[in-house]
Amino acid sequence: MGRVTESSGRPVVVFDLDNTLADTAHRQRFLERKPRDWDGFFAAAPQDPPLAEGVALVKESARECEVVYLTGRPERCRRDTLHWLAAQGLPAGRVFMRRDAGWAGGGRGDRRPARHTKLEVLRRLARDREVRLLVDDDEQVCEAAERAGFTVLRARWAERSAALEDAQQREGRT
Repeated sequence: MGRVTESSGRPVVVFDLDNTLADTAHRQRFLERKPRDWDGFFAAAPQDPPLAEGVALVKESARECEVVYLTGRPERCRRDTLHWLAAQGLPAGRVFMRRDAGWAGGGRGDRRPARHTKLEVLRRLARDREVRLLVDDDEQVCEAAERAGFTVLRARWAERSAALEDAQQREGRT
C-alpha cells in the first residue's frame, strides 16, 4: 500500500483523535451508563485535554508529511473537532469523520466497526498517495491496517477504556 504514483504529493500520515491525540478519560462516564449517552459523550469532546505524546508526533510528522485526521466521531462534531485541533496548535489537515444519521445520503449513519470504516479511508488515500503511517489506539483498527499492508504505530499513551473499545467495535459510534 505504500506505492507512490505520479499524482502524489507529500506522503500522508494518518492520526486518530480519541485516545491518540485527545484524552477522553473525563467523558467515559457517558459510555458506562445504560443506555449510553452519546450526545453527552460527544458534547464533552471540546474539553478533552491533549495527549502530549500524540501532539508531539503530529507536529514532528508535519515536517515531512501531509497530516490527515481519521476519526470515528460523527460528522456533526466537525466544528468542535476543528476548533479543538486549532486550539492545540496542530497542523491543518483533512478530517475524515463518520456519516451522521440523516446525512446527505439519507438514512442511518455509518455504524460499521471502526476497523472497517477506517480501513476503507486508508485504502482510498493510498490510491494515489503514499500512506507512510497510521497512528491509532484501537487494536482492531491497527491489526486490520497491518493486514492490509499499512505501517502502524499503536497509540498506547492513553488510559484504556473497555466502554470505548466496545463502542468502537460493536456499536460503530466512535
